[in-house]
Amino acid sequence: MSNAYLVGQITITDARKWAEYTRQVPDTLAPWGAELVFRGKQVAVLAGENPHADIVVIRFPELAALDGWFSSAAYQALIPLREQAAEVVLLSYQA
Repeated sequence: MSNAYLVGQITITDARKWAEYTRQVPDTLAPWGAELVFRGKQVAVLAGENPHADIVVIRFPELAALDGWFSSAAYQALIPLREQAAEVVLLSYQA
């Protein structure tokens, strides 16, 4: 069994709504054994192009947990708020 990672590339468009979204996400992660690895702001683009200034990385114990979390009713209920708050690209990786 290997870890899976969710990487979110983010451009915040409404800080108030984004704060509300990020306040609610941790409760959706807990049942899936996920943990926030880090949130950060881009310092520089060293190669290529990246239109998003913010990033989040969340570790899950396995890919099935990441998929289960994303499909869960608890997280799906937050997607409209996320879409109002930011432009977000979510990617999953397995390590």
